[in-house]
Amino acid sequence: MAQWLTWGSIGMEGVLFKRLADSYLPSARGWLKYKPIETSEAIVGAVTGPPTAPRSLLLGRYDTGGHLHYVGRTTTLATAAGRAIAPLLTPAAADHPWTGWSFSAGWDSRETLTVTLVEPALVVEVSVDVARDAAGRWRHPARWHRIRAEMHPMQVPKFREPD
Repeated sequence: MAQWLTWGSIGMEGVLFKRLADSYLPSARGWLKYKPIETSEAIVGAVTGPPTAPRSLLLGRYDTGGHLHYVGRTTTLATAAGRAIAPLLTPAAADHPWTGWSFSAGWDSRETLTVTLVEPALVVEVSVDVARDAAGRWRHPARWHRIRAEMHPMQVPKFREPD
């Protein structure tokens, strides 16, 4: 099983566990899923909620050509985390790479998020599972861990490169 957990790069998200006597029941929970989690860095490009008290962070990574790609967003931030992040956010300039974009509120949702773009200068550490969509974005929300003030955005792993 340990080898299976390294197969994230080929699309394997985890391993399901069930009792030997259990059978699959549609729309029923009962099996357990182990999902490998990795910790990595990303750049804050936008926030939901007011910039003075952000609720979640929209995250990006630069590609090798210097283009900022959206990679995912965080789960809802704790109030203390939002307070710690707020003073480090700078309003976006008119040439922000995500100007004019809309962001989905969830997987397979038509609802869009209301976001405030910020200068892509703040690096944060997040934990994510290995699941990626076809565009290379994280399929599930990231969990915020901490601010990485000592890191420059260009030190963050490049988009579509392994962490």
